[in-house]
Amino acid sequence: MTYVLTYDVGTTGVKTCLFGIDQRITLLASAQQGYNLYLLPGGGAEQDAGEWWDAMCATTNAIFHDCEISLHEVAGISFCSQMQGLVLTDRDGVPVRRPMSYMDQRAGRELKKGLAHGPQIAGANIGKLLKSLQITGAVSNSVKDPLWKYKWVQAHEPDLFRKADKWLDVKEYLLMRCTGRAVMTEDSAYATLLYDTRKGREGWSGELCRMFGVDRRHLPPVIRAEEQAGTLTARAAAELGLAMGTPVFGGGGDAALIGVGAGAAAVGNTHIYWGTSGWVSTVTEQQKVDVSAMIAAIVGAQKGRFNYFAEMETAGKCLEWVRDHLALDEIGVYLEKKDVAASPDAAYHSLYEYLGETIQRSEPGAGGVLFTPWLHGNRCPFEDPDAAGMFFNIRLGTGKTELIRAVVEGVCFHLRWMLECQARKVPTSNPIRFVGGGALSPVTGQILADITGRTIQVSANPQNAGAVGAAAVIGVGLGIIPDLDAAGSFIPPEHTYVPNLSNKAVYERNYEIFRKLYPANKALFRAVNQPGR
Repeated sequence: MTYVLTYDVGTTGVKTCLFGIDQRITLLASAQQGYNLYLLPGGGAEQDAGEWWDAMCATTNAIFHDCEISLHEVAGISFCSQMQGLVLTDRDGVPVRRPMSYMDQRAGRELKKGLAHGPQIAGANIGKLLKSLQITGAVSNSVKDPLWKYKWVQAHEPDLFRKADKWLDVKEYLLMRCTGRAVMTEDSAYATLLYDTRKGREGWSGELCRMFGVDRRHLPPVIRAEEQAGTLTARAAAELGLAMGTPVFGGGGDAALIGVGAGAAAVGNTHIYWGTSGWVSTVTEQQKVDVSAMIAAIVGAQKGRFNYFAEMETAGKCLEWVRDHLALDEIGVYLEKKDVAASPDAAYHSLYEYLGETIQRSEPGAGGVLFTPWLHGNRCPFEDPDAAGMFFNIRLGTGKTELIRAVVEGVCFHLRWMLECQARKVPTSNPIRFVGGGALSPVTGQILADITGRTIQVSANPQNAGAVGAAAVIGVGLGIIPDLDAAGSFIPPEHTYVPNLSNKAVYERNYEIFRKLYPANKALFRAVNQPGR
């Protein structure tokens, strides 16, 4: 058996996993530690790079403190991480400011100035839209895209911007902290939407850099997911508690590797992720884009493969909101004397276990109550930072059980909406692999099957799919796994949920109403969240 170590760097914490690879990828040990997300006025969302590293060091040391496997037996390490952050570092690799999260929404003015002017299609200048589509297959037309974060720092913090030497994403900063080398994997490079994906021309686009005013010198060399970024430096090894010289592989962002870890890496495979955020992704061999629905085919972990990717901002975060602000003692979370916040895993298991028991007390359709899961705006199939969550059709007989079930059903309705938007452009699969914390509960798995009408499959440890994908990358890099297409055979499904046709009528009715709630309330969302504009 070959031992590998992976770091799953999420929005709220890092999970460090030790895997063994032989005929399967098997989780042997794990540890996790949280860190802060700093929400600021005007839509700001930042994190502290030092907190990422400290969490990595603490969890690595925790794993090997009582582990029979020696740190010298670790054959390689890699990452799966949140994407579309902005980490600007100086020549010594030190961040010039606190990293901006993918959730940051402050760059609205920069987006408008840089793209939303002159003759437009779908809110983008026609000339820049067509050039971006020609070179990257997509266009940077979301306020949350890294390009506009970069331009925001340039406009609002010029003194800090002048100190910047490299533009990195979250994982890339940690790769540099490990190896001393600044690189970017292809999926992260593509997420900047400055990366030329035309056949035979993969690399940074000088034309797009000039068009958007980006300093080409800020962009690091690009490597593949399974390539070695370097080896652990003496300092990094000492801080992490690992062996100096351990190979460090490029890895990937969550959008690239969670599908691999779900066992859905082959062309035509679809997977659904339900973590803090949520998405639907289908593997393709060609780039596709649906500007009207905000869906694009992003570069995948495999060479020549793309993930046709539709994202919602809050999925599991809606359930955390339920736990913190709605459930309370009515479902016994606190009265049971169980600490559901002891760790991310424990929180997920306890949260979904308790909410699952509660949901089962309410009939499918939640008594006609619907919930919109847009607690931090929305991206697909419509881009609107003003969109918000709401309960629709509450009556005197409505209780918390119906409200809680409506939240889960609302997330599933939105996932179905994105799945149907995908199906307009590419064939989606049946069955679908389901991963993330939401996949831990049989109740959510069954509701997702009923609402989508698809067979839903769940592998072992679905909340660790990103880490499993990172382990697969190391396996390919070490020559243990032939390629990432073969990774699926190392990750078999353990649970299957088939649609219950007796629930079809009520879900079809509610789904049609759900889809009408945004257009009916769009102007009202804007009036409340942008008063005076």
